[in-house]
Amino acid sequence: MKKIVLLTLGHFFLALGIVGAFLPVLPTTPFLLLAAYFYSKSSEKIHNWLMNHKYLGPSLKDWHERGVIGIKSKWVATIMLGLIISWRIPTLDIPLAIKIFASSVLVGVLVFIWTRPSSASKKDLT
Repeated sequence: MKKIVLLTLGHFFLALGIVGAFLPVLPTTPFLLLAAYFYSKSSEKIHNWLMNHKYLGPSLKDWHERGVIGIKSKWVATIMLGLIISWRIPTLDIPLAIKIFASSVLVGVLVFIWTRPSSASKKDLT
């Protein structure tokens, strides 16, 4: 039963990740990372397929093996989160404290993203 739940979660997050590749407001990589995690716990065959996929695999492998977030992904995340912070959050009908908290969390996410390496170091490649 546990394996079925984990496999279902893997499928769910894979679907969200694929949809996120085409919708600018939905992130792709975090959902693919979750899918890879759930597949690693439920189906070695699907996990290997995902990690070796022509389009989805490279960024997953970079993160898994070296903690790398590509520069293009960093800029896309920055633009999207910047739009959310500057345009969407101010228009929400919620208390100011929640707006400040949400914006702070998103800025924290950006700090995390930009403190990760953008490419593998020469030491990692040898």
